[in-house]
Amino acid sequence: MKSRLTLAALFAASLFAGQAMAQEAVVGVANPDALFTSPDPKLHANKQIAYHIQKDLLEANRWDEAGKWLSDRYIQHNPNAASGLKGVVYFFTEVMKRKPEPVPAKIKTPIVAVMAEGDLVTIIRPYTVKDPKDPTKTYSTTWFDTWRIVNGKADEHWDSALKN
Repeated sequence: MKSRLTLAALFAASLFAGQAMAQEAVVGVANPDALFTSPDPKLHANKQIAYHIQKDLLEANRWDEAGKWLSDRYIQHNPNAASGLKGVVYFFTEVMKRKPEPVPAKIKTPIVAVMAEGDLVTIIRPYTVKDPKDPTKTYSTTWFDTWRIVNGKADEHWDSALKN
């Protein structure tokens, strides 16, 4: 009897294992620009800096204007890019070979949420990745960027990047 119960439990567990690994796709909101506002003037200003980093730098690749939004010392926690304004500009222009484009009127990247607390602003967005078990498939997950804002510029950055 005990072995039948164990076998039944293993069978049931195998049925639910697939369901436990199922996921819902990560999707952005309908109006991401609205997430970059706050009734608190300081949080609003910080969110606007993150907004321009996302729209002007990360989307339009206007790295020649990075000094408007990033401090000279810009502490970088992404393991693929060096710290400092020059280091991050080098990463995007020379390593990633990003070319400048016109700055869009509104953010094009899907955004899930923008959170601001004190001097930190976090942008959460959908991220699609190749499945390591089957490179013909992809799966949905989440990417984040967090910036510490000091004196009107991003002075420190964290994200979910792994070494390339």
